[in-house]
Amino acid sequence: MAIALKTALSDQMQQLAHEAGLQVVQAAEASGFNGVATELFTLMPAAAAAARDVTAEPTAEQVPGPRTTLELSAGFDVQHHAFVKPLHDFLVEAAKRLRNPRPDLYVTLGGLPISMEEWRWPFHLSTSGADTYIVHGEARLEDGKAAADARLRAKVSASMTVTFAEVVPAPEQPFAESFIYNAVRKIFDQGQLELVKSGNRQPVPVTTRYYSSKQSRFIFNDTDAQQRADFLASKVFWCGGIFGGGAPVWIADPRDAQYLNTTVADLQQTAHLLATKGLLTLQPDGEFAGGTQALTSRHAEYETRMAEALAFTRPTFNEEMRSGQTNM
Repeated sequence: MAIALKTALSDQMQQLAHEAGLQVVQAAEASGFNGVATELFTLMPAAAAAARDVTAEPTAEQVPGPRTTLELSAGFDVQHHAFVKPLHDFLVEAAKRLRNPRPDLYVTLGGLPISMEEWRWPFHLSTSGADTYIVHGEARLEDGKAAADARLRAKVSASMTVTFAEVVPAPEQPFAESFIYNAVRKIFDQGQLELVKSGNRQPVPVTTRYYSSKQSRFIFNDTDAQQRADFLASKVFWCGGIFGGGAPVWIADPRDAQYLNTTVADLQQTAHLLATKGLLTLQPDGEFAGGTQALTSRHAEYETRMAEALAFTRPTFNEEMRSGQTNM
């Protein structure tokens, strides 16, 4: 049973969530890697929480409707001047992302629909003695077919050096989740993460090659207009079409803009062009879009792209070497 929190951090998080259009429906003691004390908050859109009979302290499994979790080190000072704006931005984005049919679902440039699950924050120093911070989680293939317990997955160990960590306000979820998830997508694009039924943790190094010190921003992919259009169409197909029954999807997500090395405005313009081609239907706010029949009719195309992207992540071998027909 969850333990209700009556701490300064809990009180502050309730206020910050409220300002971002969210409501804390659960606040509990938890622990990160190696037993580090954390405080775990379950968040819902305020309107959704108000419309439901949400008990004071439900377990995470009992919370109905769209939700997400935020895990912070116990006693973390969210009111520090360096944390206020990025934390507010994180919560505002989370509120919009929760309007997606599957808020935890992401799409790679290659066409893999994956969910991010079981991430344990904050970062912790490597136990192997290396000069790195580590965070663990999983990326799971979401093809709409496999049962929840049969999905292929990649257990991930994402790392950043202590030196690189200096560009991050704090090694906590709100300040790192975006670039960690994008690094995972980038490694999938490179075919260096394998989706399996079980297995050991696979490394995802986050290095200075993903960060421009001159521009003070992360850069993961240099994409052209066609790649961005293909990405948005794929996202709406999987997130809205396969998992949302045609519900609108947030196409102006800054997390996607970072991943594609573009701007939110460009993503909106790209979505507008897709709408003129009859593939998307834009919502009045210009930030959400649903797929049309013309998009959903491309099911075979997206299945093929997913299969090719999945095959790209699987290691290949020299068959002659495997059978011992060559000299080593």
